[in-house]
Amino acid sequence: MALNISVFKTRTLSAIVFVVIMMAGLVINQWSFFILFTLIQLGCLNEYIQLMGKIYPEYAGLAPTHRWGLLVVGTVMMMVLAPNVLGINGISIKYIGSKILPVLLVIMVAGELYYRKSNLQNVAISFFGLIYIPMCLSLMFQLRNFMVNTFFINWAFSIPLLLIATIWINDTMAYIVGSFIGKTPLSPVSPNKTWEGTIAGIVISVLFVSKVLGIWIPIQEKYIFLISAVAAIAGTFGDLFESKLKRLAGVKDSGTMMPGHGGFLDRFDSILFAVPFVWLVLQMLF
Repeated sequence: MALNISVFKTRTLSAIVFVVIMMAGLVINQWSFFILFTLIQLGCLNEYIQLMGKIYPEYAGLAPTHRWGLLVVGTVMMMVLAPNVLGINGISIKYIGSKILPVLLVIMVAGELYYRKSNLQNVAISFFGLIYIPMCLSLMFQLRNFMVNTFFINWAFSIPLLLIATIWINDTMAYIVGSFIGKTPLSPVSPNKTWEGTIAGIVISVLFVSKVLGIWIPIQEKYIFLISAVAAIAGTFGDLFESKLKRLAGVKDSGTMMPGHGGFLDRFDSILFAVPFVWLVLQMLF
């Protein structure tokens, strides 16, 4: 797979804008962090609904209360799982979300009965979507606050930053190395990915994050190495999973959010898998 210079330039320029927006959301404060990942889950969940509609024709005919209700439920789930410190006029958004969520579920059930489109398969697909996207992304809130409860210095956004940096470097280096020396296809699911690029991406991202970013981030190097290794490996499986969904749906990209990169799911598929695994490893360690 030869490196396409035009595509690479487009990917690079859009990635720079993307990085600026992501960094602002990560480091400004807890509100910016919450808003950033809530918007990400909204974009990912919307594209997931569209992909599932292409894979399962019956799912494309969801009742309006089901389709739009699912997007609202995903957003309210992010509120329910948000940090307690986030609030409006002294009332936490977690509390507000916990009161709204049951009402939304009742409305969705009533809509299914009214439109007579109740289908166990559709419910299962929607339920999986809520676990796959908002539930997994909401663990970012715990990762952000994780260092508050440990012996680490309270630089709260450092673990999310490490995770995201690992994913970005892994994706970039896998693409570049695979374009130049990639010979062996990684999986029929994603024929453009190669073993050479995948291995190089994982190794380079883990070493760079551990040896370079580790200089500036107040976490012991062995933990940075572990976080980045888990993120890179789990992220690769996340990428393959989303590629499988796109192949079943018969589309190249899940959306058009980023020129040269595709949609929200294309950009965050690796993170959706990496976050729960990094969270699980840290829970077992500490």
